[in-house]
Amino acid sequence: MRLTAAIACLLALAFASPSMAAPVPERPADLRLEGQLTRADHETYVELPFAVPAGTGRLTVVFRHDGAEERTTLDLGVRDPERFRGWSGGSRDRFTISASDATPSYLPGPLPAGTWNLVLGVPNLRPGVTTTYQAQIWLEPQDAPFADLSDAPLAAGPKWWRGDLHVHSGHSDGTCRSRRGERIPCPLFKVVETAAARGLDFVALTEHNAASHAQGLRELQPYFDDILLIPGRELTTFQGHANLFGLAAPLEFRLGSPGAEDLDAVLARATNLGAVVSINHPRMPSGEACMGCGWRGDIDWSSVDAIEVLNGGAIAAFDGRAESPLSGIGFWEDLLDQGHQITAIAGSDSHDPDRPVEAAGALGRPATVIWAERLSQGDLMGGVRAGRAFIDLTHPGLAAFDLEAQAEGASAVMGGQIAASPGQMIAFRATIAGAPAARLHVVEPGGAVEVLPVAVGPEATVAFTRRSEGRTGWLRVELRDLDGALLALSNPIYLAAADANRP
Repeated sequence: MRLTAAIACLLALAFASPSMAAPVPERPADLRLEGQLTRADHETYVELPFAVPAGTGRLTVVFRHDGAEERTTLDLGVRDPERFRGWSGGSRDRFTISASDATPSYLPGPLPAGTWNLVLGVPNLRPGVTTTYQAQIWLEPQDAPFADLSDAPLAAGPKWWRGDLHVHSGHSDGTCRSRRGERIPCPLFKVVETAAARGLDFVALTEHNAASHAQGLRELQPYFDDILLIPGRELTTFQGHANLFGLAAPLEFRLGSPGAEDLDAVLARATNLGAVVSINHPRMPSGEACMGCGWRGDIDWSSVDAIEVLNGGAIAAFDGRAESPLSGIGFWEDLLDQGHQITAIAGSDSHDPDRPVEAAGALGRPATVIWAERLSQGDLMGGVRAGRAFIDLTHPGLAAFDLEAQAEGASAVMGGQIAASPGQMIAFRATIAGAPAARLHVVEPGGAVEVLPVAVGPEATVAFTRRSEGRTGWLRVELRDLDGALLALSNPIYLAAADANRP
């Protein structure tokens, strides 16, 4: 039995799943460590020094050798100038370490400048065999954007990907029931498991001013290889809340403290760190029930990519009605009228994954559905920035809800811009897949201007036209049930003066 167990262990190490690999930056490595090992190195440890400069925020190592056919076995670890940072043995050929997160078996934390050592263990190297190795090392600055947790897109499209962009776990104030029924801080695993069970393609964990969940998400992503896990943070201030997607670096939130930056500076820094910035529940009241929840004051809107126009908690507070005094739709439309092209998104703001999916504010409801070429963090966030997203309040959900326009040989899709000369006709077409009994409402500045029937079936197309006035504006569509309740909301197509067409 001991021999069988040992062989099984060796096989597990030799054929470790590549899904456990750390993502590698898409650029040449900063350092390469190369050399050869012989039988003299058998059952020894070899240390390979390399320099880490001050200001480094993330380190990624990829290790290769050519001795597999000769049964050479090399283990991998690393130590910094102050302590041992991890050992993955032969189970991984790469790892990453940063202040907020690290590949499992390695310790996250600050990266001290100085001489680090890649540690190679040599449990087996046959007589007469020479093994050549190479270690590639990437050194990312502290202000580098956060890398995707997966080393490759989880799936390829192009298609509409459904997810929840506002979810909490026990890393902030999310709770759920323990196995004995006690209310506890909810583990990340439980939250992600629920999101996957509800058929979501992605979920963003957005903890209040915390980045501790990034380490847990890095560990969970290889197991949950059918749902993309996006690390986020809900910047929670006395002046309002904002979700910062794809951010793990430290960011000041104590606005009003002596020497603290103002809100504009904080949001600009988040943008520079590669985060997608969304203003949360802007019309929520601020007070004892929800401290700092409402958005106060004007800011530099160039740092804002999206507005959370529908929030699950706000919907639940009004017995499932999406449109209430807490809706952010009017807040968003005011910005559109001012010429800001900011994407509308939604989030459940789930604090309890046990909440039944049929209930308002349950994890996954409302959903944000994003058009992207692949299921990856970069592709999805690019879709948000481009306005290629719609909000879905239905259950189990629409397969598609899109809007396109054509005029004078030009065309645009939802999130894009189209221009036409004064008096020229613009042809619009809305496409809905999986529509229930509903009507399409055409919305322009000032409100709904036209209500059109929608055919029930696998796919419905609704066409309409508008005469160009030759000036800037916007147009979007909504899907409403026969009683007028909101079911889905598109982002706009932006209207421009003639000769201003862009993709």
